[in-house]
Amino acid sequence: MKFILSLFLFCSLFLNAQNNYPQDYFANPLDGTLVLAGTFAELRSNHFHSGLDIKTQQRTGLKVKASASGFVSRIKIAHYGYGKALYITHPNGYTTVYAHLQKFSPEIQAYIKKKQYEEESYEIELFPTPEELPITQGDIVAYSGNTGSSGGPHLHFEIRNKEEHPINPMLFGIDILDTTAPVIQSLYAYPLDKNSFVNKKNKKQKVRLIPLKNGDFVTEKIDAIGNIGFGIKTIDRQDLAGNSNGVYNIQTVINGQRNFEIDFKEFSFDETKHINTFIDYEHYKTKKERIQRLYKKHNPLSLLKSVTNNGVLAIKDSTNSVYKIRVSDYKNNETWITVNIKGTKKTITAVKEEKTTPYFIKANQATNLKEGKIAVDFYKDTFYNDFYLDFEVKNDTLFLDDDTVPTKKSFKISFDVSQYKNVDKNKLFIARLIGYKDYPAYSTTKRKGDILTTNSKYLGKYALTTDSIAPTIKAANFKDKQWLSNFRYLKVKITDDLSGISNYRATINGKFILMEYEYKTNTLTYDFDDGDFTNTNNNLKVIVTDNVGNNSTFEALFYRK
Repeated sequence: MKFILSLFLFCSLFLNAQNNYPQDYFANPLDGTLVLAGTFAELRSNHFHSGLDIKTQQRTGLKVKASASGFVSRIKIAHYGYGKALYITHPNGYTTVYAHLQKFSPEIQAYIKKKQYEEESYEIELFPTPEELPITQGDIVAYSGNTGSSGGPHLHFEIRNKEEHPINPMLFGIDILDTTAPVIQSLYAYPLDKNSFVNKKNKKQKVRLIPLKNGDFVTEKIDAIGNIGFGIKTIDRQDLAGNSNGVYNIQTVINGQRNFEIDFKEFSFDETKHINTFIDYEHYKTKKERIQRLYKKHNPLSLLKSVTNNGVLAIKDSTNSVYKIRVSDYKNNETWITVNIKGTKKTITAVKEEKTTPYFIKANQATNLKEGKIAVDFYKDTFYNDFYLDFEVKNDTLFLDDDTVPTKKSFKISFDVSQYKNVDKNKLFIARLIGYKDYPAYSTTKRKGDILTTNSKYLGKYALTTDSIAPTIKAANFKDKQWLSNFRYLKVKITDDLSGISNYRATINGKFILMEYEYKTNTLTYDFDDGDFTNTNNNLKVIVTDNVGNNSTFEALFYRK
């Protein structure tokens, strides 16, 4: 039976994915065998991963080569996100992306630095014309790094189509050694309404998995009635790495009929935010585990393919059903779960009590909540579904339920600060209180008159917070009045313990210098190769400003020939 189902599903997959993608067009962006730290579309915080994370042996500085000929169409340098990123557009309409780079090739680096000095800004986004930076396949275009929000040295590599949709690079022949089947870690059953039950309970339950010798699983028999769904926690591993990566495809079958499929092949950036309704968001926020729902619940993802009855199983009394789950990776290694379900009304017990509060939020309506000096505006379609919300205000703290309900878009929080003295108002910001210690994390705050506002996508605690302490600035690799003739780099440490760094500016002898900010090490770095020093005596000045406007100035004298 498994062979027949596997053959059916494999043929279906093969036909659906008949490779319309060029197979010999794109070369590997790094020399040697590629080993992955992250796969395409694997589950990340608030998004699906848009490329391949290629390991660099925990090193930076590996040569990054153009995967195909074309031209540099975009360069973006940011403190966070992709850090230093390069985009190459190719004649066949695709674009390759190389991110978290350490630096660029000399020609590209010179082009960028010229623009950075013209704009007097490290963060920059450029769109060169096709004639400015032409590229030939195999050219060294950059060196691998750890910039931006990277958690360690690696190369992030993408292939995008004309619509800027990221597509799994493996579809283009980027080959990864993988003979290892996906790992099934847990399975959950969900009664989906008050009239549905699993094993006498009207709430989510973990289902015991029984391993088979061939690596597949069966479960203990389930008694159920009504509309139920399943969720799975699963990962994939490749042969040369132990990383817990994402799988390529999940399909389900009920009594021989296809029921649900999610195909991690291509998506748009506009939809990646919907990951939080694809996973069991409450479970993730409370247990730190991502359970993928195998049924469609307010979910507009294009990754969902063949979905019958939204993936929901309608279990009737006195029936026996066989439900199968197939999890596969790109190389078609697969793991199966077989679930035998007995439909019986004898499973019915008391229905679980639903949470109720005075505040019922309807997803398709705008809602304004106000108490004292604090107001919250939920716009239409802020949420995916209706729910009861906890809303409470105590002094300058807002209790806005727990962060267990996913949002589609941001909502607005407003604080009236008219009761504060004018001298204190400029030091106030809205903070999201994080963790059991309620650490105040800065939420981008705007002020208009006596009203402070912030936009957020997360429920939880918020509070007015005062930051009256300016950032700190310290020399990192030199001392005041030191000779630096043999130094390549000048480094300064900057920190701010509350609202965070907003901007900085550095000059030598009154002239702007470009300092690269690495927030993970709190370091500003200047490359002496950028400047032509004619003075022996040089005055360095660094001004750093935090997010409420406190600023500090650091000055030092150094000598250089």
